[in-house]
Amino acid sequence: MQFESLNIIEPILKALKEEGYTTPTPIQAQSIPVVLQGADLLGCAQTGTGKTAAFAIPIIQLLYANKINEKQKKIRSLIVTPTRELAIQIGESFNAYGRYTGLVSTVIFGGVNQNPQIAALRRGVDVVIATPGRLLDLMNQGHLSLREVEIFVLDEADRMLDMGFIHDVKKLLAVLPKKRQSLFFSATMPPDIVKLASTILHNPSSVSVTPVSSTVDIIQQFVYFVDKGNKNALLMDILKDKSIKTALVFTQTKHGADKVVKVLLQNNITAEAIHGNKAQNARQRALTNFKAQTTRVLVATDIAARGIDVDDLEYVINYEMTNVAETYVHRIGRTGRAGAKGTAFSFCDATEKDYLRDIEKLIAKKLSVIDNHPFPLKDHDAVRPIKQQGRGNNRDSRPNLKPNANPKAGSGGNNKWSGKPRNPR
Repeated sequence: MQFESLNIIEPILKALKEEGYTTPTPIQAQSIPVVLQGADLLGCAQTGTGKTAAFAIPIIQLLYANKINEKQKKIRSLIVTPTRELAIQIGESFNAYGRYTGLVSTVIFGGVNQNPQIAALRRGVDVVIATPGRLLDLMNQGHLSLREVEIFVLDEADRMLDMGFIHDVKKLLAVLPKKRQSLFFSATMPPDIVKLASTILHNPSSVSVTPVSSTVDIIQQFVYFVDKGNKNALLMDILKDKSIKTALVFTQTKHGADKVVKVLLQNNITAEAIHGNKAQNARQRALTNFKAQTTRVLVATDIAARGIDVDDLEYVINYEMTNVAETYVHRIGRTGRAGAKGTAFSFCDATEKDYLRDIEKLIAKKLSVIDNHPFPLKDHDAVRPIKQQGRGNNRDSRPNLKPNANPKAGSGGNNKWSGKPRNPR
């Protein structure tokens, strides 16, 4: 299937061609026709599936088909998303796909001076992409009105709830027109999300590209059992492998992210942190440096990581296990995108074993255990050891990460590793 078969207009097709897009992803192929028909949509899609284009392309087409006088320009579509990074990413997509339509979009988020955002609103915009806090703030100040919104999108709804934005979302719903088209997207669909969707959508069509419990099959998933105090040493040991050009490391807290960065810098490894306490320009700079590979390691909290979209990112390291199993799926989804290879390492200490069990239950797989490493968990009775060959005290005990080196990884059962270890580099 090509984008042309979805009845997309020529100005958008021209932009998509310039972006190098020819074939829609499954969620795009299923969602675009529904949205173009004016129906409400409930979309469940894992990160990296092309979800943004699935709603941006048809919204641009619908607004373009009924363009209004430039002097009367008003907000006709509102996209609400949980983080600044994701808002910026969505804004870039709207600008790219709509470059030949004459439609105007702007991005609104906190942590920066509001005056440029107010100026953009005064000039007139068709589409606003916003985080909830700053949006409500500007609305309360009288700088924008949502009375003319025709299409409303709530993106990353599960993270909205995690971040405590539910009350802000309800305030927005109270001022939006009752007669509107609504699109609801979430990477996971726990009961609370389904309940929220029912209050927003009217007779929606449903699109589910990847089940909540699944992880990208191409991603190799490994776990190290390690004492909490040895996690830094284990991280340094892994990063001695020069083939790891970049790695995205997850911590549970902002303070924890800063501490990991400090250790990495002390060991001459370029690293930056990205989390809610960082200024917006610092967060953008860190992400830009990471994409350019001038920063080797980006350390992120789960909340700040939404919107991180890095091509060819091969390694994700869960420095701390998440206590929300669905979040694990999202974390490792930062790698293995668009068919590329990916590897996820998880560090599990004694207090995190229950989290690991929850994750394995959710994804219906056992993570392959790497037992023969320099910093084993002292009270761990290895039940799924990875057999290693070579020297008995081989320091470099990580698996061979060449493509298809372990075709059975993640297939369930014991998932024992029987490949030869790499030689130290």
